[in-house]
Amino acid sequence: MKNKGLKIVTIGGGSSYTPEIIEGFINRYKELPVRELWLVDIEEGRHKLETVGGLAKRMVKKAGLDCEVILTMDRKKALKGADFVTTQFRVGLLAARIRDEKIPLKYGCIGQETTGAGGFAKAQRTIPVILDICKDMEELCPDAWLINFTNPSGIITEAVLKHTNIKCIGLCNVPILMQMAAAKALDVSKDEVFVHFVGLNHLVWGRNIYYNGKDVTAKVVDALIDDLEYGVKNIPDNEWLKEQLKDLNMLPCPYHRYFYHTDEMLDEEKKAAETEGTRGEVVKKVEEELFELYENPNLNIKPKQLELRGGQYYSDAACSLINAIYNDQRIVMPVNTRNNGAITDLPNDVVIETSCLITKHGAMPLNVGMVEAKIRGLLQVVKAYEELTIKAAITGDYNTAVQALIMNPLVTSSKVAKKILDDIIKENIEYLPQFKTYYKENLKN
Repeated sequence: MKNKGLKIVTIGGGSSYTPEIIEGFINRYKELPVRELWLVDIEEGRHKLETVGGLAKRMVKKAGLDCEVILTMDRKKALKGADFVTTQFRVGLLAARIRDEKIPLKYGCIGQETTGAGGFAKAQRTIPVILDICKDMEELCPDAWLINFTNPSGIITEAVLKHTNIKCIGLCNVPILMQMAAAKALDVSKDEVFVHFVGLNHLVWGRNIYYNGKDVTAKVVDALIDDLEYGVKNIPDNEWLKEQLKDLNMLPCPYHRYFYHTDEMLDEEKKAAETEGTRGEVVKKVEEELFELYENPNLNIKPKQLELRGGQYYSDAACSLINAIYNDQRIVMPVNTRNNGAITDLPNDVVIETSCLITKHGAMPLNVGMVEAKIRGLLQVVKAYEELTIKAAITGDYNTAVQALIMNPLVTSSKVAKKILDDIIKENIEYLPQFKTYYKENLKN
């Protein structure tokens, strides 16, 4: 690998995030010699791939790198002999995301693309596709690492690790934003702060925060109570309950608002859906503006406006992770990987999001042990939901699917779960091969 340079494949290459991953590889080129970067997409995404691919080529040319950017719809051709594969695709495109947000809202439940019933729907569409990609990888690049930031990242990563032979690590930008918030609270740089992250993707806590050899968790939590600006683009920024944070004495992630402030978040979503639109509808407009920028033949850098898209730092984290594996850097990063006993309250074979030592062998989670009761219950319930969600996606068993939704804390009742599931299947059937028999026999008419 080190002699010939690297072949990296990005599936979902027409994503608006692609300029960030290109910038990440450019910035690390001396230590991460990418010779071939293949951007792969599907026919429906051809225009976006050609647009963002043109920008990628201009960025590489401006940097003066010996790196070829190749655009293709032929996934198998791209994967042959790859060293690393990154995944950033959205099955059903933004139209499916908007459905994921609207269906639960119809029944008085949180409508969000990665958590709750919306996240379930996205997982059902995505798992068959990621397993198909992994089947190709097992044939064409069996030694390659799969770096996944297709959401829901933890669920997708667990499906890969449980049902394929591919080496896979999942990524999320939320821990990066949390570390930045902790650093802001302490008025120091991000790299001076160490956060021990514990939990699941979009349900992760900063359990211990260290600066200058001292545990400063309480100080960061106090700053959050005192109205530290803290959130992500796609989540309304309402206030945390001070008494709860004091007792928690951990840094919650922005997605905890859906579980801790469910009523308020639901009200926010309903109001938004009736005015500016769901987050997916807003993102659609932002993407249209971004691609207008990308089409400018004189643009040869990542535009600042990409930060408005939300999800920034995903791609840069992927570059850092690839660099750490390739160069055996032995650094600590928060990633999604197999538990392997790190959190003793969860099964060994499930995927968790936690701080890990990154070596050429992959991610080795730092020991956590048992977690406190104040986070254990929610952690275990959401993990059980995730396990059932993966089982439903693999088997296409309707009863398992409805059980998964009932298990999810953001779905209000079993009858509501069934109504949501039926709508998900009816409105996504072209992307749900596992449920086609059930659909024909029970829902088609």
